[in-house]
Formats: sequence, structure tokens, C-alpha cells
Amino acid sequence: MPNPPPTTPDLPPPTRLQAWLSQPWVQHSVLALIIVNAVILGLETSAAAMQAWGPVLLALDKAILGVFVVEIALRLVAHRGAFFRDPWSLFDLAVVAIALVPASGPFAVLRALRVLRVLRILTIVPSMRRVVGGLLAAIPGLSSIAAVLGLLFYVFAVIATKLFGADFPDWFGTLGRSLYTLFQVMTLESWSMGIVRPVMELYPYAWTFFVPFILMATFTMLNLFIGVIVSAMQSFAEADKTETLAAVDDARQHIEADLHSEVRALRSEIAALRAQLPLAGAPRDGAA
Repeated sequence: MPNPPPTTPDLPPPTRLQAWLSQPWVQHSVLALIIVNAVILGLETSAAAMQAWGPVLLALDKAILGVFVVEIALRLVAHRGAFFRDPWSLFDLAVVAIALVPASGPFAVLRALRVLRVLRILTIVPSMRRVVGGLLAAIPGLSSIAAVLGLLFYVFAVIATKLFGADFPDWFGTLGRSLYTLFQVMTLESWSMGIVRPVMELYPYAWTFFVPFILMATFTMLNLFIGVIVSAMQSFAEADKTETLAAVDDARQHIEADLHSEVRALRSEIAALRAQLPLAGAPRDGAA
């Protein structure tokens, strides 16, 4: 009678819980609840909607919050210490915890922060996570560009205050006002008809100040911002792809190692069976 095939031991409960939480239908259900919660929070800003369905909306909001709390608790049980080493998990925990704080007294501002639960979409959708990861990876490069841009603003603001402050005190009367006006010019919001042309009525050559500033601040520095962000996102995507390929290759090596060990075990069993076959076919003592 052939021996029964060997059975693999059951996975430990945390591992089974991790596998259950990572199932697509669980992730999609959480994502659907986040979207529904976002719609509910938007309806709560409407007086007409609250007058008609206020109790229902509040009850649904509390029920969805309860589901989020249970989900976070299950993830804590499943991942244990690894949960606190994952920035995305900590973000989810903080967003859900804010909603649990009573929004009264000094914590009344937390009522408005409940909408942060909508940002949990970033942790569910992989493409959004890659975008956020790319933006975070771009911060070192952006900080250098921001420092150069701040220096450029400071130099031009000092010049503008000295040149135009006496005649246009609302725009260039102080260093702070000059900085704000130059920021408006950088955004190209009514910079010509609203600011530069009135200044050029008294200072005809003022364009020689504003045009170089726009070329350097708007068309050069901001494009550098975009270039750094795109480069960082591309590098982040390549690193993520490399990590995924490494994980796949590691899994393949483990599978191949398991297969090799299984083949060696089968060969050993076959050799043992072959060694026993002549003994099983030999005649007994005293047989004719």
C-alpha cells in the first residue's frame, strides 16, 4: 500500500491573517469604504444634506470608522513589530486615531481633520504610493533649488524695495511686501497689467528688472523643480522595479532549492527501493 503524500504544516495564525488581509477583495473593500467615507464627509458640509439625512450620515460615518479601527487592529496583530516600522502603516494609524479623539473643547479642530481619512487611498493604491514615494525622494534635490530660489527672491526684493518702494508703497514699501509682490509676478497672475505697466509709467525701464526676474524665477527655477521631481520619481520607480525583480528571483531560487531537495530525496528513496528488491525476490531457505 503506497505511503500517503507528506502534508505541509499549517501556517501560523499571524501569517494566515497577513495573507487574508492582502487578498484583493479585502483591499478593494477597504478602498470602497474610504471612497464612501469621503462622499459622506463631503455631504456633511452641506446644510441641506445634513437637515435631510444628518443622522444617517453620522451613523454611517461611525460605522465606517469602526471598520477602519478593526482593520488597523487586525494589521497590528498580523504584522506585530513590523507594523511600526512601516511608514504607511503608521500614517494609517495616525489618521484613524485622530478620528477617535473627541472633537470638543480644545480638540474641536480635529473635527475638520477627519477628512484626512480620505488620504488612506494613497496607502491602498500602489500607483499613488509610487507617486508619493517619488515626491519624498525628490525632497533633497528640491531643498537645494528652493534655497537658490529664496536667495534670488531676496536679492530682487531688496532691489525692488529700494527702486520702487517710495512710489509704490503698497507693493514694494517693505521687504515683506516686495517678496509677496514678486511671488505674484512669478505666478504670472496679472503681473503685466496689474503691476509692471503701472510701475513702467513712472519707471519706463522697469521691464529690465521684471523680465529677467520672470525668466529666472518662473521659466528656469520652476522647470528645475519639475525636472528634479520627474527624475526622482523615475529613480524611485526603477528602484521599486529592481526590488520586485530581486524578490521574484529570490523566490525562484528558494523554489529551485526546494525542488532540488525533493529530487534528491526521491532519488534516495528509489535507491533504497532498488536495494530492497533483490532481497524481496530471493528464494527462502528450504524452498524447492
